[in-house]
Amino acid sequence: MTDETVAVAAPTPATADETVGPAAAPAGPRRTRAVWGSVRAGLAAVPAVLTDGAVLAFALWTLLYHAALPLGLAPSLTLRVWLVASPALALLALLVRLALARRRRAVPTTSGADSGPAAGAAAEPAGGADSGPAATRGTAGHRDRMPVAGRWWTALVLLAGTGAAITAGVAGTPAGAGISWWVPASAGIVAAVGAVLLTWRSWRLTPATRSPAPAPTAWQSGYALVIGGAAAVASLFLARSTPDDIYYVGRSVWVAERDNVPLNDFLFSENVLPAMASQPPIASIEVLAGALARLLGIPAVSATWYVLLPVMAVLAVLALWRLVQRWAPRRPVLAFTVAVAFLALVCGPDAALGTFHLPRLYQGKGMFVSAVVPLMWLYLTRWFDDRSRRGLLLIVALSITATGLTTTAAIILPLLVGGAALMMLLVGRWKSALIVGVATLTYPLGAVIITQLVLGSATAAATDVNFYDAAHTYRRTFEIGIVGVIGGLALWCGPLLARRRTPALLAAGGAVTLSVLLVPGVLEWLSALTGISVVLWRVPWLLALPALIGLLCTVWLPTRLRSLRALVSLVLAGAMVASFAVYAVPMWDERSGVLVHDERTWKIRPERQAIAQFIVGLDRPDGLVLAPASIMRTIPVLTTRARVVLPRDFFLIEYDLNSQFSRDRLLLTRFANGGPAAQRPAEDEVAAALERLDVGTICVYSRNRFARRTGAQLGYTEFAKRSADPPVHPNAVTCLRRG
Repeated sequence: MTDETVAVAAPTPATADETVGPAAAPAGPRRTRAVWGSVRAGLAAVPAVLTDGAVLAFALWTLLYHAALPLGLAPSLTLRVWLVASPALALLALLVRLALARRRRAVPTTSGADSGPAAGAAAEPAGGADSGPAATRGTAGHRDRMPVAGRWWTALVLLAGTGAAITAGVAGTPAGAGISWWVPASAGIVAAVGAVLLTWRSWRLTPATRSPAPAPTAWQSGYALVIGGAAAVASLFLARSTPDDIYYVGRSVWVAERDNVPLNDFLFSENVLPAMASQPPIASIEVLAGALARLLGIPAVSATWYVLLPVMAVLAVLALWRLVQRWAPRRPVLAFTVAVAFLALVCGPDAALGTFHLPRLYQGKGMFVSAVVPLMWLYLTRWFDDRSRRGLLLIVALSITATGLTTTAAIILPLLVGGAALMMLLVGRWKSALIVGVATLTYPLGAVIITQLVLGSATAAATDVNFYDAAHTYRRTFEIGIVGVIGGLALWCGPLLARRRTPALLAAGGAVTLSVLLVPGVLEWLSALTGISVVLWRVPWLLALPALIGLLCTVWLPTRLRSLRALVSLVLAGAMVASFAVYAVPMWDERSGVLVHDERTWKIRPERQAIAQFIVGLDRPDGLVLAPASIMRTIPVLTTRARVVLPRDFFLIEYDLNSQFSRDRLLLTRFANGGPAAQRPAEDEVAAALERLDVGTICVYSRNRFARRTGAQLGYTEFAKRSADPPVHPNAVTCLRRG
């Protein structure tokens, strides 16, 4: 008699998951498979858990920070409240979710079908159904034949988009010097409007599905986590010193050393002069770094670059992965790899998106464009598909997070959401467009308005110093030559390659919004209307360009040979990555302003750091410190205890470049820098400026004999020297003090 027969003839107590009968499998293997399935499901969900959790946690920190500002609470206290509240709220959310899940399981279903937003995922292949601009997928998964008119319109859009991309990429090169920007701008508008009409038509003809995109698999999420981990490690060894650090990192240094938020100027004065109108105290990320440093007992620069930066690197990579996985119609891992390669290989000294990734993620604007923008497109896509309360909560939380990162959010988010809302209106979802607009823009715009009402309006002088027209704006972000062409193809043809319905619809909305902004004269009009000329070159940030570039390798081919489709995708991906490697400047190149170190490092050039630390460590008299410009930009990143004559000349715009306040600082900086005799200021001018600014210490390079001699003649005595080997080394420094 078999074991199965015995089991039937003499029933014994059995566990709930055992199956009685000939087809029953041993309980042990079943449990093993169940455990392994749970592990894989957990791994697949890690990117979503990490990014969504980080968004909610930082949104809470920003809310607490803004609430503490009018109360004058110390950042250290706000941090402790946050550290207690975050786990408590996370535990509460988990308990509520478990209770809701238990309640759903208790309700019997009539058909056994999953009624949740993930229903229907199994009906779609893991790699995504083969769909493209020339095909419409029917309910059974087969490809319906597109009408001839639709195919001709698609060909016209692709032709216009390709023409716009080629002329835009070539216009900045010697070969295209005679091409007017009106040519790519006009072709781009035609392509963008055509993409809008095509995606709108596809929305109407393509049946809605429960799950617009398959859930990521364990190995896909594992791959993204590995890339994120590699980015985190690389962030410790890559160093790009930027002039902006003096404000962003310097603010963290102030908070760490003083345990208060500087609401007034902290660079030229001891929190006394009016705050720079271009930098209202809205952002909370620098205060978090400073409070964390104070809690851990480490320098603020270490908290920024050794603690927060690696975490930000992981989150930025995972944010990009999640958007690509949601938008890619097939081969999301390949598309994600191309997107990451674009960020790593296309940098340089200007404003390419790669320069705002690992080298500048710790600056709030870097995290905004690298993580918030992809996540906002992802959240909008998910919410438009299921319109869940949780999805709307994440959108609101992300808008608060963006506000806590940078004031740029108040400029870019309206453009981003405007493009998405436009497409929602076109498909008749006016209520969704209204809800999204209110949920996304209320907090960032409200924060800016309230700040301006309390602290005063921004000065025009600070905002009109720089302006880049449409052509220059495109080249700064998209680059020129073959790399610029690839960027243009992503902008004007990418929406036709995105997954059908919501992803394609929203991508087209972003593309048409940016295309309108790139028409000659539009940015000039916005500049005159808003007075924000200095940051209008950031308008391309509204589009998740790296994700769209990745989609270029997912192009659909009308063939049944899967191997041929895969081969074409690999060839396209390889060609794009090769183009980035050959024709662009990689992230780790010195031409990108980046130095690669053998050990983790602060993002300060070593020789400048050594000289600045030497000066900070001196027993100096009261008064300001005068030193070469690069050293004066470094000292405030190390400490607020040493005040310098000129932290950064760009900030003098806030104080009128023609004022005595500014002219004295510029003159003394020229004196400390040294240079040809024709550029040296007169001794009496130096003496007057030193007296007016109350300069107590002068430190100059030892080779600057004019400054050393003049200082001695004005009553300053030499009291410290930083020698080098050999003694005439260019980094040797001599310091004089007021007698």
